Amino acid sequence: GAELIININGSPYYAGKSSYRHEMLAKRAVDNQAIVSYTNMVGGQDELVFDGGSVVFDHEGKLLRRGNQFREELLFVDLEMDSLSQARQDGGRPRPEDHEALKEMGEPVRFHVSGHTGDVARPPLPRQEAAELGPVDEVYRALVMGTHDYVTKSGFHKVVVGLSGGIDSSITAVIAVEALGKENVVGVTMPSRYSSEGSVVDSKLLSENLGIRMMTVPIEPAFGAYLDMLEEPFRGTESGIAEENLQARVRGNILMALSNKFGWLVLTTGNKSELATGYSTMYGDMAGGFAVIKDVPKMLVYELARHVNEEKGREVVPDAVIEKPPSAELRPDQRDEDSLPPYDVLDAILKAYVEDDKTYSEILAAGHDEAAVQRAVRLVDGSEYKRRQAPPGIKITPRNFGRDRRMPIVNRYRQF
Repeated sequence: GAELIININGSPYYAGKSSYRHEMLAKRAVDNQAIVSYTNMVGGQDELVFDGGSVVFDHEGKLLRRGNQFREELLFVDLEMDSLSQARQDGGRPRPEDHEALKEMGEPVRFHVSGHTGDVARPPLPRQEAAELGPVDEVYRALVMGTHDYVTKSGFHKVVVGLSGGIDSSITAVIAVEALGKENVVGVTMPSRYSSEGSVVDSKLLSENLGIRMMTVPIEPAFGAYLDMLEEPFRGTESGIAEENLQARVRGNILMALSNKFGWLVLTTGNKSELATGYSTMYGDMAGGFAVIKDVPKMLVYELARHVNEEKGREVVPDAVIEKPPSAELRPDQRDEDSLPPYDVLDAILKAYVEDDKTYSEILAAGHDEAAVQRAVRLVDGSEYKRRQAPPGIKITPRNFGRDRRMPIVNRYRQF
């Protein structure tokens, strides 16, 4: 017999979830011939962001009012209970036994609050408009809210970001400034012998565009000292991944030293595509307290950068950063595609394997390149031990690593 269902909810966000909620709530309202008021939490907690977006649906499944996402607010909604009662009396309920139960209940009892009888016509409520966010803007706001709440609720006031002149560190710094203010974000560029001139110049330009403080700490003295110390054990071997990762670990040490000295939280800058495939260095670029774009695929990182520039009406993320080929710059002329499939190909495979839980055979049947699929699947399966040691990061996809997708590290099963 309930006419109004009030649902107080804590529904965590992922991209596109609001449309799923609306469809589900509208069906429940029609099924039960009841008004459904759905009030959702707003704010971030650990990896989760609660996006608000509260809604009220009438008994016909019509959306009466929708709240904004990522913002606390008070919604006022007038409910037409008489029309609901009339609809039920007209036989609108789908179950005959419920219709008979309503007859036994008799006429509804009216309760008057604060002496108000309802006889005097009330003025219409002020119109409350809710902005409908685009898919990229929605993700951006989730990342901003998640970063703000994680940092401040953890008791930190400032953050530090290692700036490489690349797209990932750039968008991480942009989100941090939006979340915490430019005065609470410090960028650090740490050039090595393999750093291009553009990486330093682009980092400086980004810092100027954001208005943040930028420190320059060259890693060459420390990198050279490490190579000297390891000369004997490394003798007779060719330079390779160990020497490359030394540079990342020197940078991680510098960032953590600044964190210890000044109480700044280190924000790591790795994206979901890198985390999935293990294209990251333990105790290097994975070292830090919070991974802002941990669940953001590489191609979406580019979309976020373009969105920020368009929304701000100026070049916040330098065009040179968006256009340059992605590179870790740990050896001469290095490119990410030397080690990984092209990101547009890789991200589609990762979505199928990680988020949609497709098998190797199903991914091949969808038309993906066999060599690229095998490479990606092997990298994902072999990198679980790295992901276990990664800092937490904001969930923005239906299935993120750690919270949603938890696989055994040691596993004898192989798909091929």
